[in-house]
This record gives sequence, structure tokens and C-alpha cells, in this order.
Amino acid sequence: MISINGLSVEFSSQLLFDDINYVINPKDKIALVGKNGAGKSTMLKIIAGLQRPTSGTVAVPSGVTIGYLPQQMAIADSQTVIEEVRKVFAHVDAMQKRLDDMTAQLAERTDYDSEDYHELIDRVSTLTEQLAMASSDNYEADIERTLIGLGFERKDFDRPTAEFSGGWRMRIELAKILLQHPDVLLLDEPTNHLDIESIQWLESFLMTKAKAVVLVSHDRAFIDNVTNRTIEITCGKIYDYAVNYSKFVQLRAERLEQQMRAYANQQKQIADTEAFIERFRYKATKSVQVQSRIKQLARIERIEVDEVDTSHLSLRFPPAPRSGDFPLIIEDVGKAYGDHQVFDHATFTLRRGEKVAFVGKNGEGKSTLVKCIMGEIPYTGSLRIGHNVKIGYFAQNQAQLLDGEITVFDTIDRVAVGDIRTKIRDILGAFMFGGEASDKKVKVLSGGEKTRLAMIRLLLEPVNLLILDEPTNHLDMKTKDILKQAIRDFDGTVIVVSHDREFLDGLVEKVYEFGHGQVKECLGGIYEFLEKKKIASLHELELSAPKAKTEPAQPVQKSAQAPAASAAPEPKKLSYAEQRERDKALKRAAKKVEEAEADVARREADVAAIEARIAAGEVDPEVFTAHADAVKAVENAMSVWELAQSELDDLKARNA
Repeated sequence: MISINGLSVEFSSQLLFDDINYVINPKDKIALVGKNGAGKSTMLKIIAGLQRPTSGTVAVPSGVTIGYLPQQMAIADSQTVIEEVRKVFAHVDAMQKRLDDMTAQLAERTDYDSEDYHELIDRVSTLTEQLAMASSDNYEADIERTLIGLGFERKDFDRPTAEFSGGWRMRIELAKILLQHPDVLLLDEPTNHLDIESIQWLESFLMTKAKAVVLVSHDRAFIDNVTNRTIEITCGKIYDYAVNYSKFVQLRAERLEQQMRAYANQQKQIADTEAFIERFRYKATKSVQVQSRIKQLARIERIEVDEVDTSHLSLRFPPAPRSGDFPLIIEDVGKAYGDHQVFDHATFTLRRGEKVAFVGKNGEGKSTLVKCIMGEIPYTGSLRIGHNVKIGYFAQNQAQLLDGEITVFDTIDRVAVGDIRTKIRDILGAFMFGGEASDKKVKVLSGGEKTRLAMIRLLLEPVNLLILDEPTNHLDMKTKDILKQAIRDFDGTVIVVSHDREFLDGLVEKVYEFGHGQVKECLGGIYEFLEKKKIASLHELELSAPKAKTEPAQPVQKSAQAPAASAAPEPKKLSYAEQRERDKALKRAAKKVEEAEADVARREADVAAIEARIAAGEVDPEVFTAHADAVKAVENAMSVWELAQSELDDLKARNA
């Protein structure tokens, strides 16, 4: 579909890409990976047409649409959420206006036999068909599903976008891009501003509804679930694997091992040849052999070993001074902003050495409670810090609070005290800011580098209660793994606010969920919490359906609004248009199920054919790779069928 041909990019005489070629196919879900600075974001900008390469072309067929979400973007704040998102469908209104204008022309004209009149009729007919196709889906419902999936509530739809933080406004832009259903989605770190539930919704959307996707993300669980192809950028070249990220990591290790062996063999051959030349260079009887070896040496095509990031982040929190048995005791704590109660009656106690996670949708109070603990904002209830507790706090916007006009070294020098000032260079080197990097100005650092620099400041003083608010934003996978291990080894108490499931897995033994004005405790790890939450949601759904039909409304006298809320509403008779729209939705859902069933059958047939080849004695490694890919394709097809069948069942249940 999109073809990248001979792509080269050069910055300040440094080659970023060198003659890169690959194709993005219609249903590819591609993870674009590589170390920070390898050029992943630059690649997306070039495909999106926002940046020109030094040489080479990006061939996009006519009619192919591209949606691009960058890491940062300027967002207008002049309309409400729903008005901003409806801009996506402005073309439908424009088509309707053009059709109305042409229909008016037909009514006024009398030259019925002219060629121009017949051309106008053809244009009206074509535009009518296009408009019918564009309006066939209920896009208002599509808008609502997408916004709710990304974490908005219906009451947010009519709020001005200016009231939302930058992260929420990025969600609005993501919703606009997804609603356009482009042929190719280019997403640069889309999960940075999403909570766990929204990430899971986006995963499902990209797996089942998106066409081609090219994705840059440091969320390992997210890219593993979404992608089926991995393109690594390294040393200005690319390596293309038809597998997800976890499988790619294994194959990449095997490739590097093979390269190292080949490189070592070649280096030995070169050394032996050079030794022969040096030994017999001045012997007349060996001149022919020497000249032959010189030519042989010149003809050798040198093997390049792919860039291996040998820099190592040495991260270890200082030993924690002993605190009391209960570093934090919270009783009936609440926080409200005006009439909006963020949460109330939060009650829990942390024991020394516990590692817990705060999770929930953005805006439900995770960071707010952290600010209450830090004494930054007032609250109701009782919040007690235990004996001898020293808090180390990494705020969500910690990296943005750094002074961009001073150097990396000066940033640490200004906060370091005592003997630690003599070790600043060593500390910076351990965090990969060695040599000239320590003299860079903070404003030229990447997001990940700023986060690392902010983390250094946290390590300058021994603490026994670590509070980390979204510490993994902008960190690459390797650095996240090192940070995770450092927190595991830390012998103090830890509170982590994060939406990164992979990061929290195996790190925390307790989860506190923030939602609907409450803070609920869940014992166990993050995946246990997610599984319990899913079961609880389904259970509530099953219980609510029969109650709505069989239980009579009970009189309630607590408030004036209660009787209206408890009274059973009169069933509303559907209009003809609504009935027709419902029938069309059922037909579309049934067709999706049929197509998914047919796809499953085709995939299973492919697996059976490959297994027949294996049974016949074919042992080529490519056959086993093809078999694994085919089995994976069956699993994906089954997931699509299950979602389609679930959607059809839901529609039937609602219309029963």
C-alpha cells in the first residue's frame, strides 16, 4: 500500500537512515522499535508527509488516507469536546450542502435535453450515493463510543476543551484520528496520556477495527497485544520481522549472536592475512603470494555488527533509613474542588516495606491523593505520616519543572550538598550522562533523558517512602526494566502511580483503585486486579438485566430526585427511522460475524495444510515458522469472531 524506497536522512553530516526500503501492507500492525534517537519519530513524520528525507521517496497511492498522532501537538481551545470531535464529520455536511445546491440547480433549469443537464444529473446521482455511504453509520453513536472508550464521561462532552489538561486534549485528538478510520494509523507513544482501561480499549480498537497501524510505544504489553510485525531501526538500517515484539527480542538476540560469530571469524581471517603480508612482504620468493593476499584483503566486504547499546544505567536507591511500622495511615480522607467531590472516605494503612499501586482513570484522584500526602493541598479527614518517615517524591511533571537553560551538570550541582558534590560526574556517568553529555543544556534533552535527570535528583537523599507519579513516561523499555528492578530492590515503602501494566506486574503486591469518588483496596498484583475487575463488571451486568425487568420500583423518600430515578420509564416506541437504523445495525453486525467465521475457517484450513506437509516429512525450518504464524492467525481470527459475536448478542439483547 505505502512503499518506502531508498530512504536516506542526514542531520548535521550524521546519517540517520541509509537507503531504507520496505512496504506497509493494508492490514499490517507494525511496531517501530529502536533505541532513543534511532529515528522512530522522524520515520513517522516522513511517512505522514510532515518532513522531507534527504533522498528517497514515500509512495502513497491515490485515495489512501493517513492519520498521524505525534507525541506533542498544539491544540485549539475554542470549542466543547463534542464540537471539536464533530469536526471529523464536516465533510458529510459539506457533501450535503453541495447536493442541496445541485438539486436546486436541477429545479431551476429547463434545458432537459442538453449534455450539461445530463452531466449534472450524473453528478447528483454519484454524490447521493457517496452521501448515503458516508451517512450509513450513526456517527453520533460512533463519537460517543470512542470518547467513552478513551475515558471521557457523557457529562464531559459539553465542557470546553480549555478546561482539560494537555493529556486529555491529546485524547480528543486521538479520538478525532480514530473516527476518521484512515487506511494507515501512525501513532507516536499513544499510551503516554491514557489510563489502563483506556489503553485496553485502544488495544481492542486497533486489533479489530483499525486497518494498517505503525506504532511507536514503550508499553511492552500494549505493542505485544496489538502488533504482528516489528521493524527495528539500528545503525541507519532496518530489520523487518513478521512477529510481535516479544518474539522479535528472541530473534534479534539470535541475529546478533550470528553476526558476532561471523564478525569474529572475519576478524581472525583479516588478522591472519595481514600477518602473512607483514611477515613475507620483503621476501622476493613470496612476492606473488603477498600481492595475492593484498588483493584478497581489499576484496573482503567487511561485516558490520549492529549497534548494541552498551551504555548501562546504574540505578540503585540508597538504603532506606528505618521508619515506623506504619509509614502512612489514612482515615476518611476526602478532597473536593467546589461542588466536585474527587474522592471521599478513603481509608487504608501502609505497612513498612509494602509496594502498592494507585490505578484508575485520569481525573479520579490518584495524583490528588499524592498531593494530599505531600501536604501540597488541603483535604478532609485524617492523614498521618509515620515515625521517622522521609519521603522521596517524583511528580508527574517533574521533568518539565527542570530549568532548560542550564546544563545537566549544573542541574545536579545546584541541589547536591556535602560530599556528594565531589561525585556528581560519577553519578551522571552512571545515568548515561558521561563526558560531553553532562555539558548539554537541559532544553535539548529528549523526554526520556529529562526523566532520567529528574530521577537523579530523587536519589541524592536517602528516603524510606518513595512516591512515584507516572515515572515511566518517556522511558524506553530497557530503562524501565532497570528502574523496575531498582524499586524491587529498594527496602523501603513504595507508592507507584502508573498505567503501565508490564511495569507494575511483579512489582506491587497491592492495588488501590480510584473511581466514582471511592478508593478501593485489592490484594494481589496488577493482572489479578484486572481479572477481578473484569469478572466483577460482568457479574454486575448479569445482575442488573433481570432486576430492571422483574423488580418493581420501591418508594424512596430520601430526596426529591429519588422517586424519578427509581420509577420504571415508559417503553419508548421507536420511530420508523429508528427502527430502520436498528435493523441496519443488526444486519451489519450479523455480516461481521459471517465474515469472521469465514476467516476463521480459511485460517484453520491453512493450518491443516501446513500440518499435512509436516506429517509428510517436510522438516524445513520455514515450515515450522509458517505453522506458528498460521496458528497465531487463527487465534487472532477467533478473537475477531468473538468480539463480532459479542457485539451481535448485545444488539439483540438491547432490541429484545
